[in-house]
Amino acid sequence: MRTKIALSVAGCLSALLSFTQPTQKPPLHGKHWMAVTGKPLAATAGAMIFQKGGNAVDAACAMLAATCTMWDVLSWGGETQALIYHPKLKKVIAINAMGVAPTGATPEFFKSKGYQFPPEYGPLAATTPGTPGGLCLMLAEYGSLSLREVLAPAMQMAAGYPIDAQTANSIERNKAMIRTWPYSAKTFLTHSGEKREAPEAGEIFVQQDLLRTLTRMVEAEQTALKNRKSRKEAIMAAYDRFYKGDIAQEFVRGSREQGGLITLEDLAKWKPVAEEPLHTNYKGIEVYKLQQWTQGPMLLQSLNILENFDLKAMGYNSTKYIHTLYQTLNLTFADRDFYYGDPNFPPQEPIRGLLSKEYAKERAGQIRMDKNDAFAAPGDPYPFEGKTNPYLSLLKQRSSDTTGGKGNAIPKHDQTSQVSALPMDEAYMDRLWRGTTSVEAADTSGWVVSITPSGGWLPACIAGNTGVGMSQRMQSFVLDSTLDPFNVVRPGKRPRVTLTPSLALKNGKPFLCFGVQGGDTQDQNLLQFFLNMAEFDMTVQQATEAANFNTNQLWLSLGGTQVADRKPRAGNILLPRTTPDAVRSELKQMGYTLQYGDRTSGPINAIYFDTKHKSLWGGSSNNGEDYGIGW
Repeated sequence: MRTKIALSVAGCLSALLSFTQPTQKPPLHGKHWMAVTGKPLAATAGAMIFQKGGNAVDAACAMLAATCTMWDVLSWGGETQALIYHPKLKKVIAINAMGVAPTGATPEFFKSKGYQFPPEYGPLAATTPGTPGGLCLMLAEYGSLSLREVLAPAMQMAAGYPIDAQTANSIERNKAMIRTWPYSAKTFLTHSGEKREAPEAGEIFVQQDLLRTLTRMVEAEQTALKNRKSRKEAIMAAYDRFYKGDIAQEFVRGSREQGGLITLEDLAKWKPVAEEPLHTNYKGIEVYKLQQWTQGPMLLQSLNILENFDLKAMGYNSTKYIHTLYQTLNLTFADRDFYYGDPNFPPQEPIRGLLSKEYAKERAGQIRMDKNDAFAAPGDPYPFEGKTNPYLSLLKQRSSDTTGGKGNAIPKHDQTSQVSALPMDEAYMDRLWRGTTSVEAADTSGWVVSITPSGGWLPACIAGNTGVGMSQRMQSFVLDSTLDPFNVVRPGKRPRVTLTPSLALKNGKPFLCFGVQGGDTQDQNLLQFFLNMAEFDMTVQQATEAANFNTNQLWLSLGGTQVADRKPRAGNILLPRTTPDAVRSELKQMGYTLQYGDRTSGPINAIYFDTKHKSLWGGSSNNGEDYGIGW
């Protein structure tokens, strides 16, 4: 036993020493502004807008437009979620530009086609497009430049840019599916009939249809300005042309030609909204997230639970630290998977109870410190907001459908996968990490923006001659209320998504904005990134590169059309290959099934606000193509 403890301590010390070493990428420094996102060219687009005198909102919108145009695991028909710090109001504003389920999207419709979840790809996977509207709303309300100025880099790219190897190879890998959609084939398969039908890396990739769409939006803005409309009114004229004009007509025509459900009325009725974010205080740091139509509140729940433990004393990535975080995530994922959904539709989610410090203390007391709890279940947050849980019978029914264990919230048909972890095959990992990018921007005047946009990733179905790839976010709905009574698909409803920008204040001032790509791993990685800085005093670049773990004891939010595709995998954990042998051995003894990866940290993008020196620090993970520029 003494030898084992010594090894464990040695492993902990080794891990601690590892993050004091130089980072693989240099930290970014800026006095005036910082722009960080998922592609180098897109970061350059943000820098161009800053150099024109734009603020952080202008630059963030330019980076968003560029990443959509580059198909950086998203496109123009996807969705945009953002947190904005308004320096004059001294408050954080949430932007909800998530599309909604279209007319005819009901559980009965999808079940009639043999689905247990809405499909992953194609026209039936599409919610209404959110990104064009979200960009227009952010720019009109909080930016300073015109839409023409902000879209200029993206329009230059649509006219032709040298495509990167990652995107080009993704097109080639998915060409069989792309070929089934005529407008996608026209756009992506630039060498149709040849052995390699996708563009080559470095080839100038031209998107004339998309360029025409963006040009029409700018024309609408400029016409409105000539007619003496205000800047805001002119930008919203571009919005109207996309959602109510000729762009909308072509989008709907192209979607329905290929079997989609979206109608002109669906586009006209949908609107992006500014809403109040959710937040919690962790040891003096106010952390903000979007509402419960995202998975963001689970990070807040996790912080509330972890306040009850001395994480720093455990040591970074020690066995006890990893176990405590894993068990915390078991509980918050269980709550996410049962209680989260669109608050604009009944039933009303018990979010006040879920974010209660008292509820968190109760959940912390349920953690076993000796082994993994394969039967972690949703809790009962209702008493913590003075209500009675209307779903107690459903939870008891789910619990009684299992053999062994207390409170197992997994339906009977999934019980086997809960008790014995399944291997992390390639298809499963693709579903776990799928989609999105992140956009972070800040300027010296105090504007801060964190965006996690997504949707319309490759292989994308393009809607007619618009050049706009349709969202695939319908797959995040459920069809069975026993899985999540709050997230059952319904026309006009937003799915509960994984997308989760983050922003933190300290002493009432911006402290940190951060985001990451990767489906269900997002808030896992962001939680560990935040703790790296808040508990272990890492710099922002060290924190983005530091080794994380990922849990797979959760219901997947993306991928597959059958329940078997999304089953939780109890005790399954992805660890960095550098994990010491002693930690590996101890975790195995506690019931974990271990997998290993070379890089487990992200990719995470972040900006830290150095109030002492009045400067900006940018961090961009060494895991991916993410890139930043500061000045």
